[in-house]
Amino acid sequence: MIEVLTSEALAAVRHGFFTRKGGASSGIFSSLNCGFGSTDQTEMVAINRKRVAQALGVDPDRLATVHQTHSARALTLDAPTERPVEADAMASATPGLALAVLTADCQPVLFADTQNGVIGAAHAGWKGALDGVLEATVDAMEGLGAVREAITAVIGPSISQRAYEVGPEFLERFADEDGANTRFFANGEGDRYLFDLIGFGLHRLRSAGVGEAQWIGHCTFSEPDRFYSYRRSVHRREADYGRLISAIRL
Repeated sequence: MIEVLTSEALAAVRHGFFTRKGGASSGIFSSLNCGFGSTDQTEMVAINRKRVAQALGVDPDRLATVHQTHSARALTLDAPTERPVEADAMASATPGLALAVLTADCQPVLFADTQNGVIGAAHAGWKGALDGVLEATVDAMEGLGAVREAITAVIGPSISQRAYEVGPEFLERFADEDGANTRFFANGEGDRYLFDLIGFGLHRLRSAGVGEAQWIGHCTFSEPDRFYSYRRSVHRREADYGRLISAIRL
């Protein structure tokens, strides 16, 4: 059975943060791997994406994704692109079009202004979040008629602070951007720090003026039976890792 996590805050629109359960892939990709960029069999990924589309009530060719590059670029879409376009966020006011992002520790963020009929989706790792991908998504939604105070943004399963160890140069990069960013770091072992990616994402969303911002819960690193995790795959010395999908539609 496919497993989909949803948020009450987005109950007015079809959406889902899909776990790794209920797919056709096997081995380290078991089972709902939706990343064509992985070394999984292409036909298995296609089957998995079809199941996601069915769960959202759209045709597979109405499931829009982009070629994610950890950028701050947000597209406005009224249909899926004919070929993969480099971006890390999308906004749309088109009914029946599902916007989907792939993650494996980074933040999947789903947005909706149900009053004005505009949705958004963003892939926000540390670099994208620092460079402004969340704000870019809100701006793109505004360009389609959304009002930022009416936007609800929900962060899906992501790596939690207790599992996100980084070096001092990482903290310095955030501190150079804004000295107040040091509050998102806790001391780890030796010269290491623990970074609160989710707290940082919530801060950026709230500072952007959205009406509501929340995290659905769940740490991708700490729940291997439910979520893929890039960092966990590195710790286990695995050759590759699956990609989770999160999607929203009007």
